[in-house]
Amino acid sequence: MARSTGFLDTVLTSPTTERYRVGISLLFLLGIWLTVGSFSDGMPGSMLLMAAAVIGGYMAINIGANDVANNVGPAVGSGALSLGAAVLIAAVFEAGGALIAGGNVVSTIKGGIIDPSTLGDGRAFIWLMTAALLAGALWLNLATWMGAPVSTTHSIVGGVLGAGIAAGGWGIADWAVMGKIAASWVISPVLGGALAALFLFAIKKTVLYRQDVVPAARTFVPWLVAIMAWAFGTYLMIKGVKKIIKVDFLEASLVGLVAAAVVFVIVRTLVGRKASTMENSSAGVNTLFTWPLIFAAALLSFAHGANDVANAIGPLAAINDALSAGAVVASASIPLWVMMVGALGIAVGLMLFGPRLIKTVGSEITELDKTRAFCIALSAALTVILASQLGLPVSSTHIAIGGVFGVGFLREYLKRNYATQLHKIIEHHDPDEQERLKPFLDDFRNASVEEMESLLKQAKKQKQQVPLSKSERKRLKKIYKEEMVKRSHLVKIAAAWIITVPASAIMAAILFFTLRGLLI
Repeated sequence: MARSTGFLDTVLTSPTTERYRVGISLLFLLGIWLTVGSFSDGMPGSMLLMAAAVIGGYMAINIGANDVANNVGPAVGSGALSLGAAVLIAAVFEAGGALIAGGNVVSTIKGGIIDPSTLGDGRAFIWLMTAALLAGALWLNLATWMGAPVSTTHSIVGGVLGAGIAAGGWGIADWAVMGKIAASWVISPVLGGALAALFLFAIKKTVLYRQDVVPAARTFVPWLVAIMAWAFGTYLMIKGVKKIIKVDFLEASLVGLVAAAVVFVIVRTLVGRKASTMENSSAGVNTLFTWPLIFAAALLSFAHGANDVANAIGPLAAINDALSAGAVVASASIPLWVMMVGALGIAVGLMLFGPRLIKTVGSEITELDKTRAFCIALSAALTVILASQLGLPVSSTHIAIGGVFGVGFLREYLKRNYATQLHKIIEHHDPDEQERLKPFLDDFRNASVEEMESLLKQAKKQKQQVPLSKSERKRLKKIYKEEMVKRSHLVKIAAAWIITVPASAIMAAILFFTLRGLLI
């Protein structure tokens, strides 16, 4: 679906503005260098702290450029938000989540993958964290350039693992934890994709495939949006504000239930008012999901900022504490300036370089409308909740991308299923009737899933149908298979996921040895 491009969208994506965007990011990093230098002058290791702060800012920029696309990409691809509006909303809520709910203390060794106490040498620990941070940032930068959304958590995990092994040998790593992380490469996208496809199929069966969709929408849409309200209310309590308010799952669920009840009443009233003027089609139903998608993009961004800011500032906070205390630290307090580096860096990276990945997630993998995007957003929140309760390590990036592929593969399955029905209907007709059937086949080839169902019903009623040859049937199936989900993106993204940890680990090990050689 072609959409008009606004001025802000053009500025954010045009190749002619790229050098200005790179220049702005360099000015941001220079500002970090000068600011940290102004208050660390005379402190031990001030130059190292200034360098680490710049690397932390660089990491935050790359988190904003790569990871945030998963929160707003479906809303942009469906048309619920313009690219410019999505970038502004996500930047504000990402920074807000980082500053409000990012926490005062952060674990410096993400996920407990190495034991820092085995090092003993404070300088080696500082070099380790610096190498890990720079390696994670470089890998994210490369992945963004390739157009592959990857997990920032896995990037920093790989960096810490590689630099840790370089510093303390193979025994420093907790391989059981690494095994769980490897398992999440499969768990996250499969769970996200399965739930997104399940919700989309349910919406099609209960609403979109009904002859009169308006009454069906009045009945089911308020319940669907209420489920989303419960999911996001619970999600924010157990993930988004966990460092401010400590609640168990039952308490978080009750907060989500209250939100769901309020939203149900509001949405039922709004849908009832809109029903009299709403188009009796899937396009009419799509309009009902616009505001839920906008709220989902904002809330996902807030929770992401609260959780993933630690990937940028955790190592930086550790370096700051290690320089101050002169010893290895397992957890570090976060000064306000460190939090600002992370929060502002994510916002800057999102605004300057995020649109590339937002477009990939929103429109280049499969075509999204508001209904499909709603299912992806709902799947993301529910999968995180489910995985948290089961103790499964999952990546929000992998969940969201899995949801996009899930709805794409469901669309593909449905089209192939309808195509098979058509073949059964027409295969016994006389070949001489092919010319009369040509317009019908042309319409079928260009139809959406919903339109295909209507055409099939029409074909069953009419006897002037032309059979397709076996080669034509195969060609038609291939067209449907390729147009629903872009296989090139599937291969590229899956490959990037698999090599994220080892790639960042190898880079971190090389950087650790380089830093140690230069600074000893």
